[in-house]
Amino acid sequence: HVQLVESGGGSALAGGSVRLSCAAPGYGFSSLCMAWFRQAPGKEDEGVAAIGSDGSTNYADSVKGRFTISEDNAKNTLYLQMNSLKPEDTAMYYCLASRRAGCWAVLRTYGYEYWGHGTQVTVS
Repeated sequence: HVQLVESGGGSALAGGSVRLSCAAPGYGFSSLCMAWFRQAPGKEDEGVAAIGSDGSTNYADSVKGRFTISEDNAKNTLYLQMNSLKPEDTAMYYCLASRRAGCWAVLRTYGYEYWGHGTQVTVS
């Protein structure tokens, strides 16, 4: 079982920046596909950004040019750098992971077996 430990959530002003972190202790990121999903009040889960085991990335249209997903393999930590925040970015953000051999940076929940507990981001 992959344990995902998230941090970095909080409140920010519109136009500001927040960086979320997700650590997977004991698992090298080279063997994982990982992603950030979010759920806003009254809405379905939305894939925000994903990164494959080969380093390829995928972004939702709503965040392209503003958000960047990256990973630090030395620290086994995934990041989501969120810039130019908008009120509509307000949501619970979740870190997801897959250790399936054929995983890729898909922005669908079926691509991942593990979820973190989420961290709230509020933009006003």
